[in-house]
Amino acid sequence: MRSITIGRPDDWHVHLRDEKYLNTTVQDISRYFGRAIVMPNLVPPVTTTTQAKHYYDRISTLIPKQSAFEPLMTLYLTDNTDEQTVREAKQSDIIHAFKLYPAGATTHSDAGVKEIESLFPIFEVMQTHGMVLSIHGEVTDETVDIFDREAVFIDRYLIPICERFPELNVIFEHITTQEAVAFVEGAGNNVGATITAHHLLYNRNDLLSGGLKPVYYCLPVLKRDRHQRALIKAATSGNSRFFLGTDSAPHPRSHKESACGCAAGCYTAHSALELYAEVFDQAGALDRLEGFSSHYGADFYGLPRNADTITLTENSWEIPDVLTFGDEELVPIRGGEHVSWRVDGSMTR
Repeated sequence: MRSITIGRPDDWHVHLRDEKYLNTTVQDISRYFGRAIVMPNLVPPVTTTTQAKHYYDRISTLIPKQSAFEPLMTLYLTDNTDEQTVREAKQSDIIHAFKLYPAGATTHSDAGVKEIESLFPIFEVMQTHGMVLSIHGEVTDETVDIFDREAVFIDRYLIPICERFPELNVIFEHITTQEAVAFVEGAGNNVGATITAHHLLYNRNDLLSGGLKPVYYCLPVLKRDRHQRALIKAATSGNSRFFLGTDSAPHPRSHKESACGCAAGCYTAHSALELYAEVFDQAGALDRLEGFSSHYGADFYGLPRNADTITLTENSWEIPDVLTFGDEELVPIRGGEHVSWRVDGSMTR
């Protein structure tokens, strides 16, 4: 039986939701991750240091006593974000990034930015204070095909931002295309990218062939297999500017399987590292999983690498069809199917 021991991993992009849903997500994310960057797109969004502190406290009360997990908070950029908000965030000990959602791009992004150029003065302050800009990189122009919106965002917004603010630390979140991989590879060391497990495991055939599969619907949407191959190559390359960010985004089953529309988001926190391990193993790159999951993200954010370790063993286990989610059900990625790897000593459902 094969096994691999790596430094404790971190998740650099996760959605934990709030209130009755928070217990499920916190229990899952804290099983073996040391830290996680927590997205701020609640309703209402987390836009101030005070709101972030309250959210941090709600999360912290649900972390199991045996877990060393630490939530790393973010603030939601709006058209009204001001310089004082940036300064207060920098002075806090819990806020590590500002998240840019183009208005209407994804779940709970209605309060997002309508005119990205209007935030250039804020980006200048963030650059000065060393704050990370985390970007959902898709245009919301309805005339642009949904499969092209990431690539268009790069040309229309991301290249100008990086050229104008060459020292601003930018995370291109949950990248999905060859164009995104090429952009990050050609950018400066201040630009990094997170890659999800579901974008490595699946492509748009999995989503659409034989009928729409709600469990695979997310934003940015799954792309062609050539983009999937580019992501796998980037993730397993050992390039330190690509690192783990699950974008695990839970929704109640009733919202995912609704006749009125399918909520965007894939839930992977229940088995995230195990799913990544499958991808790296199939690519013949298990020796590079540690860098991707445990080192590169911490280095990019200027945080210490976790000092302790975890061990994964090639030991197949079955993911339940559904998980409890508040008083509702949640359909996870790979529900009812087996995963080939398992983190030793971690709790499973």
